[in-house]
Amino acid sequence: MADLEIIVRYKSVPARVVLGLIVLSLPVWGIIVPGILVLGFFMVLSNFDSFLRGLDHWDIVLKVVLGLLAMPCFGVLSTLAFADNRIIASKAGVSFPIFLLPLFSFRRQFPWSEVKRLQLLEIGNPEQENKNLVFHLSGHKSIRLLLSGLPADGVEQLLLSAELWGGDCQKDVAVLELHRSLQDKASLSDHLSYTAMWEEELSRRFSSTSFMPLEPGHSLQNGHLSVVRQLAFGGLSAIYLVQRNNKELFVLKEAVVPGGADDTVKQKAAELFEREAHLLRKLEHPYIARVLDHFVESGRNYLLLDYVNGQDLRQLVKQHGPQPESSVIKWGVEIARILVYLHGQNPPIIHRDLTPDNLVLRESGTVTLIDFGAANEFVGTATGTLVGKQAYISPEQFRGKAVVQSDIYALGCTLFFLVTGQDPEALSTSKASLVHEQVSQGLDLLIADCTAMEAGERIGSAQEVVLRLEALAPEPAGSVKVSD
Repeated sequence: MADLEIIVRYKSVPARVVLGLIVLSLPVWGIIVPGILVLGFFMVLSNFDSFLRGLDHWDIVLKVVLGLLAMPCFGVLSTLAFADNRIIASKAGVSFPIFLLPLFSFRRQFPWSEVKRLQLLEIGNPEQENKNLVFHLSGHKSIRLLLSGLPADGVEQLLLSAELWGGDCQKDVAVLELHRSLQDKASLSDHLSYTAMWEEELSRRFSSTSFMPLEPGHSLQNGHLSVVRQLAFGGLSAIYLVQRNNKELFVLKEAVVPGGADDTVKQKAAELFEREAHLLRKLEHPYIARVLDHFVESGRNYLLLDYVNGQDLRQLVKQHGPQPESSVIKWGVEIARILVYLHGQNPPIIHRDLTPDNLVLRESGTVTLIDFGAANEFVGTATGTLVGKQAYISPEQFRGKAVVQSDIYALGCTLFFLVTGQDPEALSTSKASLVHEQVSQGLDLLIADCTAMEAGERIGSAQEVVLRLEALAPEPAGSVKVSD
């Protein structure tokens, strides 16, 4: 399960100046010096014996060679350091750009427990360009970020992250006023402020629940699993980040049978959960988070899955808007290959809940499926209600008869969301071009063919979706070819 995460670009004038100087000196350390080293190497190699006889000062030569070697290494490392201007905030903490590392004894990331205070410090006149946002850290350390180097929405995101996760962090009155003013400006525009956006996301993840979820520190499986924190919960299911044997991190998905359910229904639901979990444990695919175990404890049913670090596609679109068509096509190919693999099992595995929420974009740029519909089927059977996100559920699945084409419908809805930034209309054929005029005719037609109301009128198989998406790509899709 992906954690919420923000990335803000910090445009430091001194860092940009240094980076500019490094780039300007590129011909020296990137071309001339390596050229001298290569030329010298071949000259020595061609006259090696005479070179050895005439060499009296090995130490001087060695120092010169090492000095010349150090120049391109220093140039490359400096370029990487000063080009990385990201401030990354998540529940785990906040990390600052690499070029600020010397200020923190070469530590980059700090947990929120070490962020003690946020201060808005004015330098000279009260113009924003002369204000610093100061992070006061443990050990009497602090870092100053010039507000003029941060985008307005980036400032709001940083302040919001401190509000959400920095529970012990004190905020000065000026900081609180700045946060309110940024929200007010956003409310006057046509766009949601990041505060409103994240409140919506939190309400989505942490909706009302009909049972008491496990608290952090709760142990399962005789103490082998410990709940680190809750990732999401609602209704009769929950998802946790857990630690096994105080080492590796995993995701634990929980499903609960309501106390008033009929015994026959309970038994049927439990059998379904166990059957699905048994099938899922056999899966092995590079784009699917592995299901490692399933067990029942204290009347609750659990799936243990690999923890995949990254950002789910819904949060990605919420933060950055509709995605470039080339990226959507590449991700679509990877998602379709997941379905090729699932539908190729014996018997075919129908996912039933393929949505942007259950797909995580790894740092490598590939998409990974992180959740399955087994627990949802379990809860639905136990309660007699449909569980899932209606905008992504096909008509036949809505009637309780999911088939492999139901997953193709959900895939089409997911592509619609990625390319338009909006959830599709429930129980309808999706036309992306009606929302986003820049969508190509080919992708628009493919989405419509995936989301036809009748299963028999949709694209027949996930493999056909792969072929049609690859045909739309301006060049090879770029994802690593794997056997399905």
